[in-house]
Formats: sequence, C-alpha cells, structure tokens
Amino acid sequence: MRALIVDDEPVARRVLREELELVPSVEIVGEAENGRVALSHIGLLKPDVIFLDIQMPVMSGFDLLQQLNGGYLPAVVMVTAYDQHAIRAFEAGAVDYLLKPISQPRLLQAIERAERIARNPVQAAENLLQLQELSNPSSQTTPKIRKIVGRLGEEYFLLNLQEVLAFQAEGDLIWIITAKQRYLATQNLRGIEERLGHSSFRRIHRNALVNVEHIRKLSQLSSQRWLVTLNNGQEFIVSKRQARNIRDVLQW
Repeated sequence: MRALIVDDEPVARRVLREELELVPSVEIVGEAENGRVALSHIGLLKPDVIFLDIQMPVMSGFDLLQQLNGGYLPAVVMVTAYDQHAIRAFEAGAVDYLLKPISQPRLLQAIERAERIARNPVQAAENLLQLQELSNPSSQTTPKIRKIVGRLGEEYFLLNLQEVLAFQAEGDLIWIITAKQRYLATQNLRGIEERLGHSSFRRIHRNALVNVEHIRKLSQLSSQRWLVTLNNGQEFIVSKRQARNIRDVLQW
C-alpha cells in the first residue's frame, strides 16, 4: 500500500510516519502540509491511500476532497482530533477515520480496510463521491446527488451531473454521455435512475435517461412519438410508454 500523509502539524506527520513504518505492507511515498501540496502529490505519486487531516491552512481536508474529481482516486482515511460523534457522518464515505492520538490497533484496522478498497477502484471512487457530498456545506439544506462515477479506460472520474447529457444502455454497458466524452457507468440504468431521484433527468426509453436541461429540440413524430435532440446533436426516440415524461417536460 502506497501511503501519503497529509497534516499541517510536523509532529503529527512524524508520529504517524513512525507508526506506519512498523507495518510491512505499507510504503510511505510522501507527506504534505496542506491540501494544495497534497493535490499535486496525489497526481504525481499515485498513492493507494491518503491519511488526511481535516483542519489545515491553505486548503483543508474537506477542500481537498472537493478537488479530487478524476483520474487516480485513492482511498481516504480521515484523521482528526474531533470527538467521534462530530465526524460520524463521514463514516459512510471514508474508508475509516482515526482519532488523534492514533493507536496502533486502530491504525492497523484502517490499513486493512484501505487495502480492501484499493483492490476495488469502483468502490474507492464511490466512497470518495459520498465523502464529497457529505463535506459539501450546502448538502445540509439541499441533499441532492451532484456527481456520479464514470470510467474511462482504467481511470475513474467524478462527473458533475450538470455536464451529463444522458445515460444510455447498450447491452450490458451503460454509457454516461457528456458534450466531449463518453464514460462507462458503474451502475445499471435502473440503479442510476433511483439514485438520481427528483432531478432534471427523465426516462424516455427503457435504454435511455436524458437531462432535460440539455434538450435542444423536441420533434413530434406522431401523437405518441417524439424525437429528442440534445445539445451535442445526439438524438433519441421517445418510447410510447415514456411519452408522458416528455409532456411533463413541455409543461415544465
């Protein structure tokens, strides 16, 4: 496991380094004193796991999480001096969290969990996405899904929903369509639809979900047949079964 330590306190970094050096399965590839330095290190060093302090100057741990949007996405272990109850909300997204001072048994447990996640890049990306949602200040008042995981080759990206034009099924593959690129989704179309909930996406066919904010033109082919043209010029035929969704769009 290639590990990156991110903490603004030199003493805290040294203590964690000494503890990690006792673990044969861990290789420490670098340290960073704030999120901005860590961001460049992640792209260059490609750690499997980052031990991330929450409160730091220049760029906090939360701010760093919001910047991790694609390419190489490590597992995240949150490190904090806060009481456990104050960070319980982050358990859903972080691989683990460690309370300062860190005990060796808890550190070993966190490393074991990080190893499992590192072997599953889809899960690492999903966990990071959840962390971003939880650490977004506006999520308390508007609990919406704002991003979705897409795969391009061997890399995973956290895509803003605003940039997604449509989701399209081709056999067992689900494509996430943006203006410039297509990504493979990590969920099936039904799972995506359920996750999006009350959003700007509408089911127009059993094989397609489209973002109504990216519809350029609606052409009526018959009383129950429509042709949807998106901003990138891609066209979709609306099934009879889903025609009501388009009528709802017109009213909206």
